[in-house]
Amino acid sequence: MKIKYIDGILLKKMIIRGAQCLEENKQEVDSLNVFPVPDGDTGTNMSLTMNSAKKEVQELSDDTVEKISQGLANGLLMGARGNSGVILSQIFRGFAKGCEGKEKLGILDFSQALKNAADTAYKAVMKPIEGTILTIAREIGEKAVELSKEQMYMDDFIKKLIEHAEKILDKTPDMLKVLKEAGVVDAGGKGLIFVFYGFYEALTGKEIISEPIDYNIHKNVNVNIENTDIEFGYCTEFMIKGKDINIEKFKRTIVNYGDSMLVVGTADLVKVHIHTNHPGQVLEHGIKVGQLVDIKVDNMRVQHQNKMLEGDLLQGENEMKEYGIITVTMGDGLSNIFKDLNVDEVITGGQTMNPSTQDIKDAIDKIKAKNIFILPNNSNIILAANQAKELSDKNIIVIPTKTAPEGISAALAYNKELGVDENIENMTEAIKSVKTGQITYSVRNTQFNEMEIKEGDILGISDGNIVNVGKEIEKEAYDTIEKIVDEDDAVITIFYGEEITKEQADDLAEKLSDKYEDMDVEVYYGGQPLYYYIFSVE
Repeated sequence: MKIKYIDGILLKKMIIRGAQCLEENKQEVDSLNVFPVPDGDTGTNMSLTMNSAKKEVQELSDDTVEKISQGLANGLLMGARGNSGVILSQIFRGFAKGCEGKEKLGILDFSQALKNAADTAYKAVMKPIEGTILTIAREIGEKAVELSKEQMYMDDFIKKLIEHAEKILDKTPDMLKVLKEAGVVDAGGKGLIFVFYGFYEALTGKEIISEPIDYNIHKNVNVNIENTDIEFGYCTEFMIKGKDINIEKFKRTIVNYGDSMLVVGTADLVKVHIHTNHPGQVLEHGIKVGQLVDIKVDNMRVQHQNKMLEGDLLQGENEMKEYGIITVTMGDGLSNIFKDLNVDEVITGGQTMNPSTQDIKDAIDKIKAKNIFILPNNSNIILAANQAKELSDKNIIVIPTKTAPEGISAALAYNKELGVDENIENMTEAIKSVKTGQITYSVRNTQFNEMEIKEGDILGISDGNIVNVGKEIEKEAYDTIEKIVDEDDAVITIFYGEEITKEQADDLAEKLSDKYEDMDVEVYYGGQPLYYYIFSVE
């Protein structure tokens, strides 16, 4: 049956199928990330963001176009993860604005909403770059306006938009040098096209699979509920190291053991989070797939009791303090370092799992402070932090830290005796004084800055650029430091990851001390996954 108009019920189906289509193809989108590092997660971030919207619209009882589009925008806003997720949320915020007052959408209405979507997303980004998801959104909007002058059915309209978007996507390597060098098209643009594929499938009658359990919405453990409401009592987290791990198959294996499940990663390293009453059984399934590391099991019922007791003791002490600090990091060691620096809330995430706008907003709400500094410690989290800032009535200051060493330097520069502006100035200046190095591995064959990179190669990264490629962790670590250090530097700090022993880190520190006799070399356990070493040079 040919469709001329989209009503609220059909729009809901399109959104659900769009989220499913992106979920089904997120690994393909992940594989398009320019950097061949194991935390390439554009597809995962966009899918988690879209699934938040799917959940929101599924729960709506009002099936008008206006309410469904608002639900889409709200779900994306709160679930946005990473830069790609935040931009996706802005695209459909503009789309929802274009749907205001509409009972149904004809091609003209739909095209105007898509044009408004692109305009809104461009305005939300301080320095829009062509060759990205923004380009695809703009081209879709412009093509939609062009097609709206013709007489056609809605499915043909969406199909022509997809065909045009794919042609533009193929041209993105000509717009961005880094895409051409890596031999990929833009990942965010590809993700957006998969959403439109889902729209088209819903319009043409593709069956929407029932999903009684939400695989991907990560919920905070520390929620205020009664013990009797905690159906699954153990928050179970671990990493699986293996080879050719089938993530989707593993999800299906453990999904019935609990809720709040998150399974993300690569074919070689998978992060698992689930609330369950049988953590041992979940871990047994993990052992069948690969080697388990970074295992953490918390009894949420006991945690809740302790929080309730703490709440009783503190009842009445509701005075707002002047300052609070939120940071984002991965690894027990780095988390403890930030806590030692009096950071109020440490959100688990960063290189392997970007927190959502909702996660950051929840952390803001926990802190009784007039002014709250946020240290994202990752360039892919800054937009979500700024989005959370707009949702709070507190004075939120996002210090744009892009790495854990920058975050540590900013936290050290904070002084509770100073005013807000002085702290902002000091913390921002502190970021400029630190250089960051990272040692990880490549997840695919590629080329970057004229360097041939093979899957499994060890990569040395300096302030976001690959500067070293080789086969040995220690050699690449040593050579990377050599490229970072200059005559004005005084301190090298080594944060070693979960796969590196203290002995290995101490051995590297000794060699660096021999080479740089006038510099202090310090070693700390970071415990971060995927990155063998993180270096701070000041």
